[in-house]
Amino acid sequence: MKKILVFALTMLSSFAMAQVPIGAWKSQEPTGSTSMLIVTENYMSIASYSLGNKYFERAEGGPIKMQGDKMTYTPEFNSADTAKIGIPIEFTVSKKEGILTLRFEEAMVWMKVDEAENAPMAGAWHITERSANGTDPMVKIHQQGTRKTLKLLSGTRFQWFAIDPGVKGFYATGGGTYTAKDGKYTENIQFFSKDNNRVGATLSFGWKLEDGRWDHSGKSSDGKPIHEVWEKIK
Repeated sequence: MKKILVFALTMLSSFAMAQVPIGAWKSQEPTGSTSMLIVTENYMSIASYSLGNKYFERAEGGPIKMQGDKMTYTPEFNSADTAKIGIPIEFTVSKKEGILTLRFEEAMVWMKVDEAENAPMAGAWHITERSANGTDPMVKIHQQGTRKTLKLLSGTRFQWFAIDPGVKGFYATGGGTYTAKDGKYTENIQFFSKDNNRVGATLSFGWKLEDGRWDHSGKSSDGKPIHEVWEKIK
């Protein structure tokens, strides 16, 4: 009986260690810039920026896999160093009292911003359909090749990025906070790699979520009508 109990506790401990640290995590740099980490079940992204002077510094992200307390991260994009794309990194993960530590060559310490619990939009999404001007018929996109646009959401944070891992291409990213309720999805932009004048803008969209498909319509940050469909990455 004692052996069974020890085995059960060991299994529970292993299961606990194997949990992906899903949610948003924040690190404040000595320079004054902010680094925001968003982790979903299968993907993570990091963006470093200064909200005060609307300065975007860098971003990276890629798929993750968890085994025990080890998380393997394979970058699909890195705006500051393309040589790191495609090279797996194995982090040792520990999480305690709202603090996440990722250890590789040195420890990176992150403070919890939110979790994904009870957040239906949380996860990694990729765009699959789009209307050219918001009213034309929907057209499937990114069905071939390696170029793609993804958006990661935690409970309150979002980051999107347009990339092409096949050619180590990074084209743009943006992010900030969001809310989704009463049929309205609202984004508050806190960083934007291509145009810092869009930082501080608030965008509202109509949205609905059905069978893992996110139907999204409204106006983009440059005022153009959009109608898109995003699908959750499984």
